[in-house]
Parts: sequence; structure tokens; C-alpha cells
Amino acid sequence: METRFFLLAALASPLPGFAQEFTPVEVPPHEYTGGWEFFVGGGVAVFDCNQDLLPDLFAAGGAGKAKLLQNTTPEIGGPLGFAPAPLPDLTDVVGAYPLDIDSDGIMDLALLRVGENQLLRGGPDCSFAPFPESLGFASDARWSTAFSATWEAGATLPTLAFGNYVDRSNPEGPFGACDQNQLYRPEGAGQEDRPEGPRYEAPQPLLPAFCPLSMLFSDWSRQGRADLRTSNDRHYYVTGGSEQLWEMAATPRLYTEADGWARYNLWGMGIASRDISGDGLPDVFLSSMGDQRLQLLRPGGTPTYVDVPFERGTAAQRPYTGDDGRPSTGWQIAFADAQNDGLDDVFISKGNVQEMPGLAMNDPDNLLIQQPDGRFVERGLEAGVASMDKGRGAAFEDLNLDGLPDIVVVNREAPLKVYQNTTAASGNWLLLSLAQPAPNVNAVGAWLEISDGNRLWSREITVGGGHAGGSATLQHFGLGAAETVQVRIRWPGQDFGAWQTIASNQIWQITPSGIALLK
Repeated sequence: METRFFLLAALASPLPGFAQEFTPVEVPPHEYTGGWEFFVGGGVAVFDCNQDLLPDLFAAGGAGKAKLLQNTTPEIGGPLGFAPAPLPDLTDVVGAYPLDIDSDGIMDLALLRVGENQLLRGGPDCSFAPFPESLGFASDARWSTAFSATWEAGATLPTLAFGNYVDRSNPEGPFGACDQNQLYRPEGAGQEDRPEGPRYEAPQPLLPAFCPLSMLFSDWSRQGRADLRTSNDRHYYVTGGSEQLWEMAATPRLYTEADGWARYNLWGMGIASRDISGDGLPDVFLSSMGDQRLQLLRPGGTPTYVDVPFERGTAAQRPYTGDDGRPSTGWQIAFADAQNDGLDDVFISKGNVQEMPGLAMNDPDNLLIQQPDGRFVERGLEAGVASMDKGRGAAFEDLNLDGLPDIVVVNREAPLKVYQNTTAASGNWLLLSLAQPAPNVNAVGAWLEISDGNRLWSREITVGGGHAGGSATLQHFGLGAAETVQVRIRWPGQDFGAWQTIASNQIWQITPSGIALLK
């Protein structure tokens, strides 16, 4: 009955009046390369490394060198431009995630590598150097392919989760040889008073592990504690493998069917989280080989996720152009409102692992545009983003701060691509920056709620997800026709504050003490 009703609603609903358009931007050349250990990964980190508000790009290079591209857009809203910036020689980098580890107001980087992982401390003007040994972070040589971070209650350092792929030292590998995942928690109370500052404990193994390609800390139940979801690559599952959700208790434990968690398998590549249903709970979109999977979190306080009907248009299971009818391979998956109509859209980078014959070789990236009735319609070809390169990491972020989200794609054995969103007609928008006193100055774990009087947008501030890369940028909201909205914040560890009214088409900074215009 639910599916039938959805089909009738879909047939009766018109398409929106906006035509999405993206224009290629000339950028310095960069490719993600290497042998079989670099078939996965290829992430991009998007963040402001020189405090000019404009997002910069750090792209993994695999066997080659990673590259830092500084945003040289001449003015806010201007034509996008990027130039290479100095960076230490960093090779064997699979991916990177930005977060302010030491809460000094400058973004740092967590690097995933084939080898030892690294934490790089950000300095002025996009400089980076290793954190001192006093931080206590030590990594042995693994093959890391997933990452997430959160601030647990009372902690002065973030908790870090690293997902590790195949154990290359296992003589029974690579099949059935998934490595352990690792959880880095800061040392207990009182350590923040050490002269050299707080430090990390030795990593705690998370077992069993099933070769994750994405992981995400999320306060899915909005109870004030972020749990850890892992999306695992079914190709390497050992007996009993499945998707996982870890309760972040003092000793982490896996949720089970008794908790409402359903066991299921997919070739898990990426995780994106957003409240799509409008009920204030974070839903998830999982990329995979074949069907991509949009799951809505069922209200009720249990981790019960329900697949949306196939007719909603989110499976994106086969190429929509290029005459290759074999199943697609999805990697990065990201939400944004491409034309500011108030409905979140989706970008999915696509590409064969290398030359897997059962899967499409001509596999264009997806741009799924949400319709008023909740369906998603493919617009990648019309919008100009239907690349046939082997896409890997990507971002769907506003790079020139004009209120329209742009697209970045790191490609395997093909040039990195940037597309500027040049959609001519669009709705109203907001860009929001959250800041609070240290620790956790970027308010990871906070919840934003925005209301126009008719609908509510809810969003959680997270670090992780995606495929081997993530963003720490201004929060973009498409608002449709709304010229003013009300906003309130639930800061980490606190209750929601009062509603405050702000105007659209502006860049605002919100702190616990008030709201101010940035631009």
C-alpha cells in the first residue's frame, strides 16, 4: 500500500522549475594513482586553511604525492580558482579528514595511509606539520580506509576512529583477512592539566571488523551521545560479516537485532547522513556496488532503518548514459541543495574499482535532484557532471560562498575535477558557522534547527562519513522562498537555546552568546 501510494503521488507531482547547471573549472592537474592498495580511497578534504572563509582542498594522491589546492577565488561569489600551495611530501595517502584536534581555531588533518596514519597540525597560511609526540598518537603500519571523530562528554581531545581494510600481513589474505579497527580515546580526567597538554591512550581494537570503507559518529537517537556506524565492503566479508553500529559506552558494544538493529550486507563504500524525512532524525544514504541505499530512521528510539521504495529513484543502480548496462559502483555520496529549493539533493561519484568485468566501465557520476513529492530524478547529464572517469572521493560544497554548492571529484588515474554551480535561477539560502569556546571549538555534535514557519530543517555537525574524505565548511541550507527564518542550536552537552530570527542570503556566525554577520 505504501509503495502504491508513493507511485500515485509521484505521477501527480510536477518537476521543479529550476534547471541545474555546473561549469568545469580549470585547476592544477592532480590524479589519484597506484596499485591494488589504491583501488579504494582517493579522498578529498574541504576546509578553510588560511582563515579567509573560502574552502581549500587537500586531495589524496595514493602512490603519488598528495596535493593542497588553495582557493584563489578573487572575491566572495566570484569565479572559482585554485592554485597549488606548499605541502610536505606526503605519499601513500588514501584519504584525509579536517578537524580542529587541539581547538586552537585552525583546522588540522587526519591522514589515512597505506602505512602509518598521521595527524597534521594546521598552522597559519595553510602550513602543516606533525603533532608533537606528547599528543600520544601512535600508528602502526596498516591500510586505513575509513575515519570518523567526535568529542565525548568532558573530553579535551576528540575521540578518533580509524577503519582498517585488509590485513596485508595475513598469509590467508586478501580474502577473509579484514584487519581490526582502532579507537583512540583521550586519557582520563586530570590529564588536561599536564604541562604538555592532554594525550591519547593506546588504541583500543574494535572487533569484529569487516573491511570498512566508511564510518561515521552520529547521535542518531539525539540522546547526547554519538555512536559509531561502519559501512563494510562485502567483497571481503568473513563469515558472519555485516554492517555495524557500535554503542559508544565505556566499553563499546555492537547493537544487535534485540536493540532493533537489522543485519544486512552490501558492498559498503560511503555514508552520508541528513534528515530527509523531516522528522528531526538523521537518515542515511549508503553507496555501494549496484543499488545505492537510502534508509530512513524509524522514530521510537531504536536503531531501526527502513529502505525507501525503489520507485523513489535513489538506487542509481545502473549508468544512465554511456551505453553500459552493467551495475554501477558508487563511492562518495553527499547531500546538498543544488538549487536552493529547500529540498536536499545528492551527488554520487562513480567508477569501476579497476577493471571488474561484471560492473560498468562507463559509469557516470550521479546528480539526483529531489522533487516536491520526495522522488529523486537524475540530472547529471543535463547539469554537465556526467564524467566517465573512475570517480572516488568527492565533495558537494559551496566553494565561492555564493549560496550555490559546487562539486569536487578526485578521480583514479584521471585529473581531479571541479565544477562551479552556475544554476541561473535558484531560491534563498543561508551559510552558517558554529563556534564555541575550547575544547571542540567547531561544535562537533551540535544540532541546528531552522524553521520558516512551515517546515523544519534539522542537521547534526559531524566529522566522518563520505569515502576517505570529508568537509569542515560553512553549513549550507537552501530555503526556497523564505526570506527570513528562525534558527536555534543545541550545543554539545546542552539543551536547545531560544529561537532567533535571521535573514536569508547571508553568512552568519553563531556562538553560545549570539549571532553576527560574517559577510
